[in-house]
Amino acid sequence: MSAALVLQSDFGLSDGAVSAMYGVARSVDSSISIFDLTHDIPPYNIWEASYRLMQTIIYWPEGTIFVSIVDPGVGSDRKSLVVKTDSNHYIVTPDNGTLTHIDHSIGIADAREIDEEVNRLPRSGASHTFHGRDIYAYTGARIASKAISFTEVGPAYRKDSIIKLPLHRARITDGLITGLIDILDIRFGNVWTNISRELFQQLGIEYGDKLKVTIENQSKMIYNHIMSYGRSFADIPVGEPLVYINSIDNIAIAINQDSFARSYDIGTGSNWLLSIQKAPK
Repeated sequence: MSAALVLQSDFGLSDGAVSAMYGVARSVDSSISIFDLTHDIPPYNIWEASYRLMQTIIYWPEGTIFVSIVDPGVGSDRKSLVVKTDSNHYIVTPDNGTLTHIDHSIGIADAREIDEEVNRLPRSGASHTFHGRDIYAYTGARIASKAISFTEVGPAYRKDSIIKLPLHRARITDGLITGLIDILDIRFGNVWTNISRELFQQLGIEYGDKLKVTIENQSKMIYNHIMSYGRSFADIPVGEPLVYINSIDNIAIAINQDSFARSYDIGTGSNWLLSIQKAPK
């Protein structure tokens, strides 16, 4: 029985690119179950691709194969990898930083460089701009269908050679907790941080407490206001901001029934810092 194959990309669904990857996978083994993580990663946004993998992967059965293609360096000398995670999942992706959050939060057990002479779609021509179809979907499907084993992907690749994006740990200093804006809850515009619930609780904050929240981007102040800590959106009047615990047990910021990210033009990544402390009484 084949493993599930989960696809992620920045391709969108307005043309045939994703369908072509489905077709390649089905041509390897027509019984493969194929699913979409998302194809709405903003173009070239490796950081978001990295986060979405981490957000999703642990909820899938062990042995699931993930193919992630956000590949602005396609056709260059960047490497193509398959990694086995400490959670016993597999990820097929370019070595361009896409594995950053996985390495940090879950761990990488082993890595292989794809031998592109062997693991490439037959009769795929001389194109060097669609490795998502010709190499990644093809290789992922071959692993999922057990046509090849993990070790048959290609030569071993040193884990410490895998490219990582800058990723700073959340920390507490003198009653001030600081972390990154990791990602946006896109549909609702909520801001998700890398500040864990466990770290946040070290401040001794209770529901209903007032908090001072600041957001900076490259040392420029973007937001600096007082808001409440709530259990859920229902704790706060419509239109008011709140701090809350999100669905992956990290600290998040929202406006009840509005978009915090759109209201303040918030972005994500290692340059976006968010700090929280108890507001003075």
